[in-house]
Amino acid sequence: MTKPRIFVTRRIPQEGLEILKRCCQVEVSDYDGVIPRSLLLEKVKDTDGLLVLLTDMIDKKVIVAAGKKLRVISNYAVGYNNIDVVEATKRGIMVTNTPGVLTETTADLAWALLMCIGRRIVEGDKLVRAGKFRGWEPMLLLGTDIHESTLGLIGFGRIGQAMARRAKGFNLKVIYYDREPVPPIIEKELGASYVSFDELLRKSDFISVHVPLTEETFHLIGQEEFSMMKKESYLINTARGPIIDEKALVKALKGGVIRGAALDVFENEPAIEQELMNLNNVVIVPHIGSASYRTRTKMAIMAAKNLISALRGERPEFLVNPEVLGKN
Repeated sequence: MTKPRIFVTRRIPQEGLEILKRCCQVEVSDYDGVIPRSLLLEKVKDTDGLLVLLTDMIDKKVIVAAGKKLRVISNYAVGYNNIDVVEATKRGIMVTNTPGVLTETTADLAWALLMCIGRRIVEGDKLVRAGKFRGWEPMLLLGTDIHESTLGLIGFGRIGQAMARRAKGFNLKVIYYDREPVPPIIEKELGASYVSFDELLRKSDFISVHVPLTEETFHLIGQEEFSMMKKESYLINTARGPIIDEKALVKALKGGVIRGAALDVFENEPAIEQELMNLNNVVIVPHIGSASYRTRTKMAIMAAKNLISALRGERPEFLVNPEVLGKN
């Protein structure tokens, strides 16, 4: 019996690939970087399953190019805004993701960025490496206290709540905004209070973004929102880049509208507004929210198991479009 043909758009931890190789013909892209569009369209032809990354745009054209054999698109990520789920569902193709596994790891990074920008860690590192450290000075790189500040969380799902747990150890006041408040028992447990979006912007010393990218959250934070924030505030984003209007962020940072920002994601990733690169009051890291050995390996195993389950005609544990089951 011919094994199902799988294409993996980029090398992932070996543990995931080994699961696939036990029952599938597996081809892993050897392109060093995000696979070019033309190559992607060629490689997906006549595949039974795809294991893709958030950086791969799996739109209708790619789905059509794959052909009628395609049964599953397994996303190596929690978010799936890179996949045309509607089109996949129309064609009876399962779409899966890897939720939950990266919650704590991403919250770790968001917390690290918060502390880095507040206490000017990157600026200090650069100063020392440049040979400019002259010894202790009373006014050298004064930053902002983390403890007893107010943390505003935009989005209070798994990662937002993980941030609230970390904040308790620093005695921060935690406020949050989401479409709906969480049950009072969770608020009490995490010491968090629900507020309006505008109130969160006005009262927070640190604002951390934890919402998915949707039509409603695109440019959720722009010039008007920056004008509502404290001049002493900081913005942290480990969610999705387009949630923040990057050009408006540059203006806010340069004009002293807010004090600083720390970013793991960018509006036109991997391209970044050049002016951001030249500012000292912003910390920039290359989309590494889930980048720990343990978490990336768990993601690979989860993505592989999702894909295998779908090919066997089973319901994958993390199925994004359950309505597709009635089409198969």
